Amino acid sequence: MESPASGTLTRSSIHATDALQAWTAGNLGVIRLNRPQALNAMTLDMVRSMDRVLQDWAVDDAVGSVLLLGAGNRGLCAGGDIRAIAAGTDAEAMEFWTAEYALNARVASFPKPYIALMDGVVMGGGVGVSGHAGIRIATERTQAAMPEVRIGFSPDCAGSLLLVRAPGELGTHLALTAGTMTGADAVLCGFADYYVPSAVLPALCAALETGDPTEVTEAFAVEPPQAPLARRREWIDECYAGPDVQEILARLDSHAAPEAAEAARSIREMAPFSLAVALSSLRAAAAEPSLDRVLARDLVMAERMIARPDFREGVRARLLDRDAPRWNPASLRDVAAPDVAWTLAL
Repeated sequence: MESPASGTLTRSSIHATDALQAWTAGNLGVIRLNRPQALNAMTLDMVRSMDRVLQDWAVDDAVGSVLLLGAGNRGLCAGGDIRAIAAGTDAEAMEFWTAEYALNARVASFPKPYIALMDGVVMGGGVGVSGHAGIRIATERTQAAMPEVRIGFSPDCAGSLLLVRAPGELGTHLALTAGTMTGADAVLCGFADYYVPSAVLPALCAALETGDPTEVTEAFAVEPPQAPLARRREWIDECYAGPDVQEILARLDSHAAPEAAEAARSIREMAPFSLAVALSSLRAAAAEPSLDRVLARDLVMAERMIARPDFREGVRARLLDRDAPRWNPASLRDVAAPDVAWTLAL
């Protein structure tokens, strides 16, 4: 969305760039991801700039709180610039992910109120810079997801920690189907705290320049509509409690709910190895729900997944050529459990 327009005197951060804009207005620090043509996907330079801005503002007495938003009207952030990551070397990919996960940790531990406007598309790395915020705001336009299994990867940026905190098995369903949450779903699943109509976001941003962040947000928030995922809890909780992906698919196949069959079809389109890694990473996050440990595991996972063929094949097929990916292995039956365990082993 566009910047607040209250007329308050502003000053730009010395770390701001064209793509990562940062300024203060009143006692509010504003960070705007500014690549609307790419759904504000983050580059390494953007990640580093944002990290420097937050370091400065954490100790700047003139900054009382921080607001994160995205330029344009389509979304906060579609994630990391996956095309650029896939086109580069493994070492360059790891440089990006190392910086990105460090930024996620800084967001989670930021010592002042950090407000994220999760308006429009919020996926992958976009969840990393918003889902760990202190105040997370969804709207009727929110489309939030951790869709990494679609491209031969696995939910990262400590997304697994958010997914396992969702009620019942909703997080497992979202991870394995690469499913998208509405704003109401995001509140239900614990990815967002408040639901604010998009029409009043400019007024909310202006009020945040001088007001208490929680009080201002609560004044603009409304009760979300019923979450679509809430109506699916019964069959989701029953089917996704299976011990592995193959058993989950068997339960979905045999369930009477038409949506269960649809979920099974979606899962079968994903990378088999990624599905097994994703499920294991969720179970590991549930057993040890520590942000630092989950991010450390994500970094290990990223290094080992980038060395496999599925990630670049997934980007080629899903994002570039728009054809059917050729996964390796092609079937869940051929996924070796020791390989999955090694991929996540710290």
